[in-house]
Amino acid sequence: MSPIRRVWITRAEPGATRTAARLAAAGFEPVAAPLLAIRPIPQPEPDLDGIAALAFTSRNGVDAFAALSGDRALPVFTVGDATADAARAAGFASVRSAAGALDDLARLLSGAAPRGGVVLVPGALEPSGDLPALLSGHVEARALPIYEAVETGAAAPAAFDAVLIHSVRAARAVAALGPFAGQAAVAISDAAAAPLRQTAGLEIRVGARPVEAALVEALGKPAPRV
Repeated sequence: MSPIRRVWITRAEPGATRTAARLAAAGFEPVAAPLLAIRPIPQPEPDLDGIAALAFTSRNGVDAFAALSGDRALPVFTVGDATADAARAAGFASVRSAAGALDDLARLLSGAAPRGGVVLVPGALEPSGDLPALLSGHVEARALPIYEAVETGAAAPAAFDAVLIHSVRAARAVAALGPFAGQAAVAISDAAAAPLRQTAGLEIRVGARPVEAALVEALGKPAPRV
């Protein structure tokens, strides 16, 4: 495949803007055309009685929970460092990051979660993984859907060399827009890459780690400007 220059960003805002800035700093030409939008699910303030800790699997979860509840006293566990940074910025004082994927967060919680209470997992209506199931038999956990990712109906850009895939939902949306000719899809995990495996014309790459920095690394050296 030819060297990559124009990179299609499919993730929802405000993440798309952050990704665009990262790509531009690395020498790529970002093309922001989000296929998903994040919408909070209206609901009362969560009842935190009996909750021992919070677990977040995304920055979107942190943002949505912070808008619902003013409680910042509970310890927080996050899947990665960016989500941990978002939790600290939201005012949580006790934050620990698993610095990895969902399995890493489950392992961290299994050893470090406070005992005698429930770990609340505020997140997406359709999460990419089931953290309470991973914790079954080790830590009592309960999911709380507080936002949903909805498709925007946007079309693929007229010209791009590669597309970044941050989630399974984004991968499904991209696959529905194929086939493609000679482009690459760089996914954050094997699970996120799976819906694209049968999409004609796409070269599939998976980041070495489930973080955005690894996605950018997998793009390789940017093609020179012409």
